[in-house]
Amino acid sequence: MKVPPSHSQEDMHKEVKSNYFDLPALDVSVAFPQATPASIFPPCASDYYQFDDLLSREEQALRKKVRECMEKEVAPIMAKYWEKAEFPFEVVPKLGALRIAGGSIKGYGCPNLSITANAIATAEIARVDASCSTFILVHSSLGMLTIGLCGSEAQKQKYLPSLAELKTIACWALTEPDYGSDASAVRTTARKVDGGWILDGQKRWIGNSTFADILVIFARNTSTNQINGFIVKKNAPGLQATKIDNKIGLRMVQNGDILLKNVFVPDEDRLPGVNSFQDTSKVLAVSRVLVAWQPIGISMGVYDMCHRYLKERKQFGAPLAAFQINQQKLVRMLGNVQAMLLVGWRLCKLYENGKMTPGHASMGKSWISLKARETVSLGRELLGGNGILADFLVAKAFCDLEPIYTYEGTYDINTLVTGREITGIASFKPAALSKRSRL
Repeated sequence: MKVPPSHSQEDMHKEVKSNYFDLPALDVSVAFPQATPASIFPPCASDYYQFDDLLSREEQALRKKVRECMEKEVAPIMAKYWEKAEFPFEVVPKLGALRIAGGSIKGYGCPNLSITANAIATAEIARVDASCSTFILVHSSLGMLTIGLCGSEAQKQKYLPSLAELKTIACWALTEPDYGSDASAVRTTARKVDGGWILDGQKRWIGNSTFADILVIFARNTSTNQINGFIVKKNAPGLQATKIDNKIGLRMVQNGDILLKNVFVPDEDRLPGVNSFQDTSKVLAVSRVLVAWQPIGISMGVYDMCHRYLKERKQFGAPLAAFQINQQKLVRMLGNVQAMLLVGWRLCKLYENGKMTPGHASMGKSWISLKARETVSLGRELLGGNGILADFLVAKAFCDLEPIYTYEGTYDINTLVTGREITGIASFKPAALSKRSRL
């Protein structure tokens, strides 16, 4: 008589199948032992033309300090936070300790950096993580700088010291749901009342807005029809900031929709130096230079990652770096980085010498971000399948570059700013619409 087996074949198949699919996903270092993930950041290999020689000792020391902080403190955690679309508040004290917030502002606890030093710090942060770079840029080169350039002495003394230490955080709100590139057509209103102002309206895409302690808000004065600036406190009655979800880039940055409904701002928090849209240009002239250095930093990091990866990863019995087509792509990337660095450096020197024009800044930002797009795209190709994993930096950088290509003026709008300067003809509005508006 046959003894029946304890398990039928069907049961055994189900058990094997279940065990197979219940296995956890492999750790990146186990799945790809030949390739080191970006949590251990690669050494810098992108300064091929020895750009460091153009920097002062102070600027070189700042670059080293920022690079060490980013590689040690941010690189190990950035992919995790990027995937969750959450901001790493744990690194804020470490970024504050770098003493770079406040950039070129003198006094009030700010570092009084040269624009070149400010740019270098921006690039070094972006080299490891573009979201952290955007966080600092919005806080420092938009929020703080507006108070530094357009605020009263009392406002500077009240707000800038804690902002410089990152003990409090700022955001900067100009863009609205209906007005992005056409930023001067602000619809948010400011109505004068006894002792202050009432703000009503909406803002969109405002970085840091969901957790900022102070919000620099631009609104149209209902009496003069001009743009004014205001400092609005977090938790002000009628103020609401809601996170924008489902972004493909800069996922750690907390961009928000801001709703202002009958928000009261006392007279002492109106920025006296903002009396027209043109007054925002004083701030944007600086921030546009620094935004141009974000793609530079991103491209540096992508090149560094690809340079290490191609030497580590083997296919067909040889390192990927041994193949001609890979070397050609790597050299194209490296050439782009050298050109971008030199254009960015020259832009800083024009600003420091009082020679930079809006057209200079706009061409720098648009051209550099265009070349960065090409550079990061080549890096995406070089990493093959790993090029779509945030663990190896390039996929994250590829996505993070897209919003930078668009913000602080899209590529097209920035080219038109330069085009207006070199031809004397503004072409922002379609000719037929411009003619009709004059009738």
